[in-house]
Amino acid sequence: MHILQPILGLFVFTGICMLFSTRRKAIRWRTVGGAIALQFILALLILRAPYVEGAFAVIAEGFVRVIGYTDYGSEFLFGSFVMGGEMAPELINFAFRILPTIVFFSAFSALLHHLGILGLFIKGFAWLMHRTLKLSGTESLSAASNVFLGQTESPLLIRPYLDKMTKSELMCVMTGGMATIAGSVFAAFVGFLGGDDPVQQAYFATHLLTASIISAPAAIATSKLLVPEVDKKESEIENVKLEKSTATNVLEALSTGTRDGLMLAANVGVMLLVFTALVYFFNDILGWMGGWTGLNDAISNVPGSRFDSLSLQYILGYVGAPLAWLTGVASSDVLLVGQLLGEKTVINEFYAYVTMGGMKSDGLFHSERSVLIATYVLCGFANFASIGIQVGGIGVLAPSRRKDLARLGFRALLGGTVACLFTACVVSLIAP
Repeated sequence: MHILQPILGLFVFTGICMLFSTRRKAIRWRTVGGAIALQFILALLILRAPYVEGAFAVIAEGFVRVIGYTDYGSEFLFGSFVMGGEMAPELINFAFRILPTIVFFSAFSALLHHLGILGLFIKGFAWLMHRTLKLSGTESLSAASNVFLGQTESPLLIRPYLDKMTKSELMCVMTGGMATIAGSVFAAFVGFLGGDDPVQQAYFATHLLTASIISAPAAIATSKLLVPEVDKKESEIENVKLEKSTATNVLEALSTGTRDGLMLAANVGVMLLVFTALVYFFNDILGWMGGWTGLNDAISNVPGSRFDSLSLQYILGYVGAPLAWLTGVASSDVLLVGQLLGEKTVINEFYAYVTMGGMKSDGLFHSERSVLIATYVLCGFANFASIGIQVGGIGVLAPSRRKDLARLGFRALLGGTVACLFTACVVSLIAP
């Protein structure tokens, strides 16, 4: 049965994109089908081919080792707090390990970009997608860079071409940003899910890295379903050059990356603080409404229910449950993954991964397969706040395209969400 669920899911999610397509008759099925096929090929290589799987395991262990280096800096800076042991372990892990890891990985990514190492990987992946999917040069480079960079950093690499991009190409850039994660937050998600266990960290590092890679072609598929290309594409891969690092030397690259990472870490911390407070605020209101209407008693009396009152989590769980089921999640876990999908879309992926980490530690999941699929479902920046981030961030780089960015915002959110669901379906079919 679990095989039929994701197969049905692929068809349903494709139909949803077609429903919101700007021009269904112009859809190029060769590109869409090729992108989904590329997803399957990459997933098979990474997850089932022994040598490639082994290579990715080594890479994941390398990431975990690099993450561990942050602990030395954290202990030096926060030693009296961390070693005192009077704070809750969860708070110590988040405040003194996960947030500093974001800063370190931001600086490390800036260093790799300055040295040209990141550019080599991006160009290689871009060449693959350009040759197999016949994308324009700008689309290929943007989609490839989204595997490693965030939704606002990636457009910087193709800044000179943004003004001249077609709407379909622009949609591809936006959807790619929504469907993948940045290297700077990758380590944070590993910390949320793997905790202090190196084995679990390596496990989730492998799957988060896989998710970001195979979601890139998924984003191409959904963007071309939602906004098919109807204008002539001018840019070929050979004619498009990556924007180089603006840093004059290694020290400036590290300084700039550290500064950007500090801003991101602070943003993540205060976002989680505010959104957690808001969730409790709305839950108080919903709980009062549930008590007044008698819904709380009805909810708590449902056999096997883990909810005792009306809450935001309860609503999101039931809204997202059908989508979760279509990805192959076990029926006993659909409410959990549905809730996570809702939290990711309405709030953000940081909040959802924190919730998922708590669900794991509390033993709420009935199936490890559901944990695996949920990891892929959540691995992207597709949430309502990202629409504003992209319109503001990319709009600064190309002011003349602000109206187009605003018009494409909802479809980019839909495309990014469906791309992650596509990825979850593919992994659900391939994973043992």
